[in-house]
Amino acid sequence: MPEPAARTRILLVDDHTLFRESIARLLSREPDLDVVGHCGSIQEGLRTLSERPIDLVLLDYDLGQRKGNDFLRLAREAGVEAKMLIVTAGVDPGRAAELIRAGISGIFLKRDSAASLAQSIRDIMAGKVSFERQVFEQAMARVESSRVEPPTSALTDRERQVLTSVFEGLANKEIAARLGVSESSVKATIQQLFAKTGVRTRSQLVRIALERYHR
Repeated sequence: MPEPAARTRILLVDDHTLFRESIARLLSREPDLDVVGHCGSIQEGLRTLSERPIDLVLLDYDLGQRKGNDFLRLAREAGVEAKMLIVTAGVDPGRAAELIRAGISGIFLKRDSAASLAQSIRDIMAGKVSFERQVFEQAMARVESSRVEPPTSALTDRERQVLTSVFEGLANKEIAARLGVSESSVKATIQQLFAKTGVRTRSQLVRIALERYHR
C-alpha cells in the first residue's frame, strides 16, 4: 500500500493565547496539516525552529513590543528555510511591502475563515504565493510611489502578464487558461523571469519584481 502523504508541519507564533489555541485546534482537524507547536514570542518561536523541522510558520505581525519583521530577520539569519505566512488583523501598505521584501509567502487577514487559511497554506506549500488582492495592490502602489530610479531591465508584455498572474496566486495551469497559451509556455516564461531576477521561487520572484519591475 502507498504511504500516506506527509502532513505540513506548522508553527504558529501569535501573542494572543486564545487565537493560537483556536487556530491550532481547527487546523489540526485537517488531514494534511499538523500544528506541531504554537507560542507567543519571537524567542520561543526561534527556539522551536531550532529544535524541530517546520515547513511553514504562521506569524502574527504585531507581537507586542516586537514585530513580525524582527522574527523574519532573526529566522533568516539562523538559516531557517520554512515558508512564512503572515496572519494579521491588518497591515498598512508600507509594512506589507517590507514584509514582501523580507521573503514572506503570503499575508492572510484574521477576518477570513479557517477553511480559507487552510487553503492558503496548501497553496503556499504547492509553490504559490497567497496575498489578499487589495493588500498586495496597495503594497505595490506604495513601492511605485516611492521609486526614484526606473527599472534597470524591462520585461516583455508576456512576462508582465504572467507576473501579474503569479501575484494573484494562480497556478501555471490557471495562468495558461487565462492567457490562452500552453502550460509549458507559462513554465518557460516563469523560468525566464527567474533568470532575469536571479531567484528560484515564486515568493522570491514576487519580492524582487515588486522592487524592480512593477509599474
